[in-house]
Amino acid sequence: MTTLNEPRSPTRIPFPTVDEIARHCHQSTEPETVHIEVHLPGPINPERLRTAFTEALHHHPRILMREAPGPWYRRRYEWELTTTPDIEPVTFPPPTRDALKQARTRSLDHTPPLTASPPIRLEAVTHPHGTALILTVNHTALDGPACLRILATAAELYGGKDNTPTAPPTRPPDTPDLPENTPSTWTPPARVAPGTPTLAPTPGGNGLLLTELPVPHRPRNSPYTVNDQLMVTTALMIAHWNREHGEHPRPMRITMPVDDRPRGTDMPIGNGTRLVEVTFAPDELTTAPDHHMAELLHRTATRTRALKALPRPQLGHGATLLTTPVVPVAWRATLTRGLRKAAAPWTSTTLLSNIGRIPYTLDFGDPAGRAHAVWFSAPARMPRGLTVTTASTAGKLHVALRWSRTLLGPADGAHLRDLFEHYLHTTEQTEEHPK
Repeated sequence: MTTLNEPRSPTRIPFPTVDEIARHCHQSTEPETVHIEVHLPGPINPERLRTAFTEALHHHPRILMREAPGPWYRRRYEWELTTTPDIEPVTFPPPTRDALKQARTRSLDHTPPLTASPPIRLEAVTHPHGTALILTVNHTALDGPACLRILATAAELYGGKDNTPTAPPTRPPDTPDLPENTPSTWTPPARVAPGTPTLAPTPGGNGLLLTELPVPHRPRNSPYTVNDQLMVTTALMIAHWNREHGEHPRPMRITMPVDDRPRGTDMPIGNGTRLVEVTFAPDELTTAPDHHMAELLHRTATRTRALKALPRPQLGHGATLLTTPVVPVAWRATLTRGLRKAAAPWTSTTLLSNIGRIPYTLDFGDPAGRAHAVWFSAPARMPRGLTVTTASTAGKLHVALRWSRTLLGPADGAHLRDLFEHYLHTTEQTEEHPK
């Protein structure tokens, strides 16, 4: 029995399915970090930012957590909630010429540990054009949208400006069936062809390229969305890349996170997205006249709407079964890693994560100002080896290409960026063509 003088045991929460699978498959050579980069036009006060961010963590206490220790025979990993941070999560690197580049590299290569609360890190980097806030998230613990919610709370506490999220676009609910000509998901999909990987001085890990593009135009009342245009762009980019590298055409499968959470202060913090897979047949991705583009956008829109409407566990029924606590978690970890390796040929070609229009102003007040660019990047572990993450802020599309250094190098990333920009432009339709 606990007396009034004894400290209360910390609150513990079993790892959800997504967290457990990520924990099982951790690899130090390819860290599972989510990188978020927010650019402000002006300088920021270090102590005010540190105070505001720490207070924001207390507004969302689910993020103040660490992995609880336990015996080898335990049946679950557990999160242990803490009342205060174990470590200082906010740092201010010296404003050297390469400070921003080095902060990005740390975000890709150094994962915040799960053993210290909170499993996120915020670096405020001063550069000639203002301030860059670099957030690094351990993806075992939470995802990008959840961390952005915490930063929006910090911005409101720092600058006193309203950061209430804007309402998402309203679309009529529908539950279309998948088209009959949708390629099967049981066929091993295309892989991204190897380029010129980085062999030295830092083998392994991820490379990153950030770019800013215009949000693609689409006709008024189009049945497809910007997300569908980005999906088609990504598929055409990889198909073009693979043709250049002599790969035999294969069906392409692109993983797409779907996030149905509210964006207010009551947003559930953690890994809240579910994954669906959009497929393309090889003949859909050959170079085609403009009117074929309209058909491809229509088919893609039908597929994505049907997949979003389909009720499905976050990682599918197989992952739910794997995390059922009927045997020790260490045994399940061994099984999960073995199955992941065996299923590598069936892993999707790439991941496209479209955050969409950033719903918060991220206004830190004078003189720091309001965010004019926000980039996200998702982990690019092999066998995918390439991810595309997009978000729009201030009327611009911010695109992050992230790749495994064992697959691609910086020149490859630059070429893929050029292909992405080209095909994004080809999705812009000034008029509807008959199907």
